Amino acid sequence: MAAQRGWTNDLFLDTGSTSFTEFVASYAPGLLPSRFESAAPAGDLIPHATTIVAATFAGGVVMAGDRRATSGNLISQKDMEKVFRTDEYSCMGIAGAASTGIELARLYQVELEHYEKREGRTLSVQGKANRLATMIRGNLPMALQGMVVVPMFAAYDEEREGGRIFSYDVGGGPYEQKNFAAIGSGSLFARGALKKLYREGASAEETVLATINALYDAADDDSATGGPDVTRKIWPLIAMITDEGFRRLTDEEVEGYVQRVLDVRMRDPDGPTAPLR
Repeated sequence: MAAQRGWTNDLFLDTGSTSFTEFVASYAPGLLPSRFESAAPAGDLIPHATTIVAATFAGGVVMAGDRRATSGNLISQKDMEKVFRTDEYSCMGIAGAASTGIELARLYQVELEHYEKREGRTLSVQGKANRLATMIRGNLPMALQGMVVVPMFAAYDEEREGGRIFSYDVGGGPYEQKNFAAIGSGSLFARGALKKLYREGASAEETVLATINALYDAADDDSATGGPDVTRKIWPLIAMITDEGFRRLTDEEVEGYVQRVLDVRMRDPDGPTAPLR
């Protein structure tokens, strides 16, 4: 028993890797989501998270997500959270299989914290994006059975003094996006809205309004994306990252932005249009 106790202590004192995921894989692989196998495709049987948008502004980046989760043609949850703080200067949003996405976000939070504690420094923004890509790739066996998770990663880069956005494919390929990006079932409509409304060098306030309008347009054309629920006071989840770190806007702040958007939509249901140049 003493020898067994010593072996366990040695394992926990020296993981042999800066990756928490690799440590868990060597010590208790059954705890990783990618180790579970389904006998049949389960993608249509579980709730799915939908639309996430992100856009950079002068001095940072905004990420916003709607709150609806769907199971097939049913709305399974009206107030789901899809945007997660991953460390002081980064966040991720999830689209796809909700349960797997939430578990991936939590594991990624620990992954970054583990690296920082072991190395005494944080990963670079590119390093964080690549580490998330590796974790997504590890979920590929589950994705092939319908449990697809395709997140979006956003961070403030201290070296560049600005925000950066990365999207991924199901195999984990990381792709840095310029200015703005959208993922999920309503991404086609949200991206179209951002393409018209986004302005380089815009203020944080203007960028938040642009992302809310993008989510509104997505909800207008995509049944899986939920718009603001005024009666239940369910608002989009919005996070902002600057040189001061990650900050999630309060419900009161988001309600104020949403009301401004709704005031415009009451006069023009199709929302603001981009001026011709």
